[in-house]
Amino acid sequence: MIILLDTAVLIDVLRNRGNCRDHLADFVEQGHTLATSAINVGEVHAGMRPHEATETDRLLRSIESYPTTGTIARHAGMLKFAYSQKGKTLSLPDMMVGATALEHGASLMTDNRKDFPLPGLTFVPAS
Repeated sequence: MIILLDTAVLIDVLRNRGNCRDHLADFVEQGHTLATSAINVGEVHAGMRPHEATETDRLLRSIESYPTTGTIARHAGMLKFAYSQKGKTLSLPDMMVGATALEHGASLMTDNRKDFPLPGLTFVPAS
């Protein structure tokens, strides 16, 4: 299984919160692939503390990073538009992350499940 790590999970790993590192290590030992999206890479770098640069680069190099393609961007935009027609405001970055997970058949690991009410999207508990 591919597990797409959302920004909050990546930050938990970097800041050694809870048992996130052990949890992810267990998934790797079970043969799962850890990945993230280009959007998450940008968000992590935007919120990175100066002393976290080396550890951030090491972490992000150790997992697969999926680019944002035209197909993913189109899907994300269509999702955002469809939900806005129902009166629900969802962020475009979250829709990009969700569309990336759907495109790659990945399960999303996030602390913010409510931000991803997407049909077909599966989740892995963050802790």
